[in-house]
Amino acid sequence: METAQRDYYDVLGISNDADEKKIKNAFRKLAMEYHPDRNKSPDAEAKFKEIAEAYAVLSDSKKRAEYDTRGYVDISGFTTEDLFGDINFDDLFGGLGFDFGLGGGLFDPFRHRHRGPVRGANIEVELRIPLKLVVTGGEETVRFPHVKNCSVCNGSGTEPGHPPKQCKKCNGSGKKVSSSEKGRVKFQKITSCTNCHGRGVIINKPCHECHGNGKVEHTETLKVTIPIGVEEGMALRVPGHGQASPDVNGTPGDLYVIVRTLHDPRFERRGIHLWRSEDISVTDAVLGTKLRVPTLEGNIEVSVPPSTQPDTVLKVHNKGLPEFNGDEYGDLNIHVHVQIPVKLTRQECKLYQQLDALSKNK
Repeated sequence: METAQRDYYDVLGISNDADEKKIKNAFRKLAMEYHPDRNKSPDAEAKFKEIAEAYAVLSDSKKRAEYDTRGYVDISGFTTEDLFGDINFDDLFGGLGFDFGLGGGLFDPFRHRHRGPVRGANIEVELRIPLKLVVTGGEETVRFPHVKNCSVCNGSGTEPGHPPKQCKKCNGSGKKVSSSEKGRVKFQKITSCTNCHGRGVIINKPCHECHGNGKVEHTETLKVTIPIGVEEGMALRVPGHGQASPDVNGTPGDLYVIVRTLHDPRFERRGIHLWRSEDISVTDAVLGTKLRVPTLEGNIEVSVPPSTQPDTVLKVHNKGLPEFNGDEYGDLNIHVHVQIPVKLTRQECKLYQQLDALSKNK
């Protein structure tokens, strides 16, 4: 039976801001403890493979960035060479002679994993939050429909007290196999058993709640913790809240909450920085002025220096968004647009002509 994947940082016993050296040291310590050459307990090999998988992902900057953003890295299509080919195990373990079997030995199960009950599909839902929540973090409620095992029959599809019987036509396999030969070539065709519809059992008395389906539609409401500095498009993983497995004993998938920031007419978000446009007159651009501009903490006064040029960007440090898992704050960038008068009065036109004459006589 497939089990839910543990958090890679928890597997190595490190924080998610650990540097390369801490990741390496944690893996070396745990690998020395659980390598099957040293540890003969029945679960040592499985534990060691979990540790090695965590290290393979977190020691690779690209895989780690994907894991930090999405909460998982799909390694189902990776070979052992993809995962561990760039890791110098002899350097890590000082030539102790451990067998890592990259040619198909110890890590071969990463390439050919045991196929137990099918895991349920993952669900993705989008959650839009205000910019203020990026600063403070907090809890948000999400509602989403999904399929789960019937609580009355626990996914078996049969009424409690009336257990299903094994299908006699397929002997419980749920499949029908037919063979044929053409010349020296033998063909085998595998289809779902028409008698039990691929379930392997016959339900004599269907569950009154799910009508024999074993699954029910359900709208779930749960609270999700939004971390401070959550990035645009970040996927927050909630294990076990995805679709139910099509198999009775299978594990459900996971829920991935994709976080987006709501439109704020005051700002544009670009990573941890906020951007805002301000229009000023030609006179204010020449002589300088003061602007009253909003921030996520309230209004502030920003000085526009004399002789400010069109499209100048004024930076207000630390008035942007907090960095995820960091100590830095972004900036509030004010893009200054100088408004050129469209219609001038005679007096204004005369003054500009005088100003032009003065500038030419400098």
